Amino acid sequence: MTVPRTDAVPPVPVVDVAVGVVLRDDGAVLIGQRPAGKPYAGWWEFPGGKLEAGESVADALARELHEELGLDDVESTPWVVRGHAYAHATVRLWFRRVRRWRGEPRPREGQALAWRALHAIDLAPLLPASIAPIGWLRLPPLYRISCAAELGVDAFERALGRALDALADTRAPAPLLLQLREPDLPEADLLRLFARLRDWRRTRPLQVLVSSRHPPSFARAVDGIHLTARDLAAATLRPRVRQVAASCHGADELVRADALGCDFAVLGPVSPTASHPGAPTLGFDGLTREIAATPLPVYALGGLDAGDLSRAEAAGAHGVASMRAAWS
Repeated sequence: MTVPRTDAVPPVPVVDVAVGVVLRDDGAVLIGQRPAGKPYAGWWEFPGGKLEAGESVADALARELHEELGLDDVESTPWVVRGHAYAHATVRLWFRRVRRWRGEPRPREGQALAWRALHAIDLAPLLPASIAPIGWLRLPPLYRISCAAELGVDAFERALGRALDALADTRAPAPLLLQLREPDLPEADLLRLFARLRDWRRTRPLQVLVSSRHPPSFARAVDGIHLTARDLAAATLRPRVRQVAASCHGADELVRADALGCDFAVLGPVSPTASHPGAPTLGFDGLTREIAATPLPVYALGGLDAGDLSRAEAAGAHGVASMRAAWS
């Protein structure tokens, strides 16, 4: 006879929850306060609710937003899927961004509602699982990769200057997000370009992450580091910089990036050489199944530009990463 182990911990059931990140055209996001009688009453969170048997995440979210807020014709796109253990339940949160709906949100369950700009969310307390998504929402839709070795340093600096000017004209809340990745640039040119970027970020809306191909001191001098897939695989601790990103080529690497504490990832072609000129490219369509349930925000890479944003978001990407097309 087998004697049951007394130290065995019974499996905790996971509750699937559809979460709506409702965004207005001006960039404000809708946050609701949990009403009396529910766990964590008085805490603020994104609206949503549990999936019913046989219900898709999109259908569950549309139903919940109608029941809670009176919204109809809700259109949402997948974004991030994360687990969180609360004292009363372990949940799997299926975050979806909502940009289109019919009706004006109104509290149908007696809860308080508030619209807030992403850079001015002053509501407290926030449910713990709602904190990280606020930071993700501040990421811009386009992640630009430098192209100075190909364009020439002077031409690249002019292209970056034009992009920064255009950003200032639109008064966009998110800065231009740039990865400095120049393994083929001569050292003198690289140092000159890095000094210019470091100066610009002090006075212009520019955030710079440096590829881990370059010296770690570069990343510490600016906003953070972008790990290559090889360096991601070798890392055991999150680098001690403000922002960390990683290049991934599949679901396993995305899970590793999340476990390391990366802020976002770039999901690129399966072959690291596929993005090189003249080489075959897997392309974005081959990546969509990996994006569908990613545990952190993902930029899709593979011959994409700003014109592909809608298609990327529909597949679950936060946005697109672009090198040559970003500077056209």
